[in-house]
Amino acid sequence: MRRRNPPPPPPLPQRDGVDPVRVRLPGEGPWSTVREHLVERLAAAGPGVVDAMFGAGRFVGADGRAVGADAPYRPGMFVWFHRDLPAEVPVPFPVEVVHRDEHIVVADKPHFLATTPRGGHVTETVLARLRRDLGIPALSAAHRLDRLTAGLVLFTVRPEERGAYQTLFRDRAVRKEYEAVAPHDPGLALPRTVSSRILKERGVLAAREVPGEPNAVTRVEAAVHRADGLARYRLLPATGQTHQLRVHLNALGVPILGDPLYPVVTDPVPAGDFRRPLQLLARELEFTDPVTGRAHRFRSGRTLRAWSSPGAWAAGQ
Repeated sequence: MRRRNPPPPPPLPQRDGVDPVRVRLPGEGPWSTVREHLVERLAAAGPGVVDAMFGAGRFVGADGRAVGADAPYRPGMFVWFHRDLPAEVPVPFPVEVVHRDEHIVVADKPHFLATTPRGGHVTETVLARLRRDLGIPALSAAHRLDRLTAGLVLFTVRPEERGAYQTLFRDRAVRKEYEAVAPHDPGLALPRTVSSRILKERGVLAAREVPGEPNAVTRVEAAVHRADGLARYRLLPATGQTHQLRVHLNALGVPILGDPLYPVVTDPVPAGDFRRPLQLLARELEFTDPVTGRAHRFRSGRTLRAWSSPGAWAAGQ
């Protein structure tokens, strides 16, 4: 199989920490101009939007020059543009930098802030904030946390080293420790290892456990419980399936506080309502640096509000 040549570097700078969109024209098709293809490909933008972008010179080629609406279609051609960014409610919590060197940045992210741009969350993401605040346009995420989960996220500084750090997560060479606040069940025997097969379907909000070979493994330990019926759990995932910890604690009958999906999907939290975050925290990351050989162990400085301030949590403050 012949490999494609790597795409040329983007001719447009980032905007608000967000990369321009890159489109590669297909190898064959019925289009005679670049415009015909983009009108079809970007139809979701709405009638007349693509033509207005052509008129404003917003589509550019590899040389940085504007691509005209009458430019002939060339298979394999690359076109870049900046999309119109959605209006986003600012997440009023800071991103804390736990560690920074010439290879990696470890950030301690707050609840409600997405790790990387996706869907309606673009500039209000950890990646966009760090690129702007630290002045590192090439910064990339080595893994992700759910938007509702707080805690440690690893980013890479150099594009050529990103694969080495991503491989750590793929090969399960990173020790990850989480903390959660959930109901206390005196009849639940802990510690225990939970293994199941989790399926997360595209377009479906909640994941579910299905029959089959396990693809999700979590060690669950109870750190301490209180008289108010809550417990703080220590979670050690050996795998990284979407919503794995949330699904596993729910399956044990102790769903995490503040979870809008488990045990049942509830109405979406209104934008700007930050009162009851999911009580799940990525507490520790530990690994051997694949580039420098250094042993790293990082710990989040955040606390879960239902545990540290139960009165405020109960009052929804």
